[in-house]
Amino acid sequence: RMAARRALKAVLVDLSGTLHVEDSAVPGAQEALKRQVASFCFLWLRGAPLTIRFVTNTTKECKKDLLERLTRLGFDIAEHEIFTSLTAARNLLEQKQVRPLLLVDEKALPDFTGITTDDPNAVVVGLAPEHFHYEMMNKAFRLILDGAPLIAIHKARYFKKKNGLALGPGPFVAGLEYATDTKATVVGKPEKTFFLEALRGTSCAPEEAVMIGDDCRDDVGGAQNAGMRGILVKTGKYRPADENKIDPAPYLTCESFPEAVEHILEHLL
Repeated sequence: RMAARRALKAVLVDLSGTLHVEDSAVPGAQEALKRQVASFCFLWLRGAPLTIRFVTNTTKECKKDLLERLTRLGFDIAEHEIFTSLTAARNLLEQKQVRPLLLVDEKALPDFTGITTDDPNAVVVGLAPEHFHYEMMNKAFRLILDGAPLIAIHKARYFKKKNGLALGPGPFVAGLEYATDTKATVVGKPEKTFFLEALRGTSCAPEEAVMIGDDCRDDVGGAQNAGMRGILVKTGKYRPADENKIDPAPYLTCESFPEAVEHILEHLL
């Protein structure tokens, strides 16, 4: 059983598939977010502030580009409100003081500025279709065999594109794990440390937070394992009966982000 509930103080929101799919916003998401922000101001005036964080596993672009995309789509989001798995990966690289072979999209590289990559002694895997070919995977395989740690920015099975579902980095990480008989260190969702790190500095305990996302395992299951409530939305990568894939089941399953916001405003505040 999850810990006894406290008054809600924080809302974590997934981005891709929950607020937008590539360059298209989920219908009504911008307005729902404004309602949520307006609600926060109202609560703050009553002396009970509420914090919002946007938490994402995306490795397709750096935080700066991601923020620009969201702004173009009409979302009013501040950079400090975004916590990405790229940030978590960079933090880990700095802690370990290693030189990574970065299998990430070129657009994600700015988030690793200053990290030494010469003569790599670690392997970092994000979503990088241009790197997922035999020669590069074999290079990563040999490094890991020689003792390099394998770091997965996340292990998502798939994600939603405008033209349908697409493979995530998870299958490629699993292939390297299988070939090298090694277990990757995962830094993004659904890892408990990711959710706790996202809350750091908010003065909120996990029992005081709710997570909204389209991935039953990574968003909802991960958040609930960390002690939060999880709301699953039927947009993005959601597939029918996804809510039956985790135990405990999601706190709530609803059609979209606007409906999730409606529930929070009416029942959790």
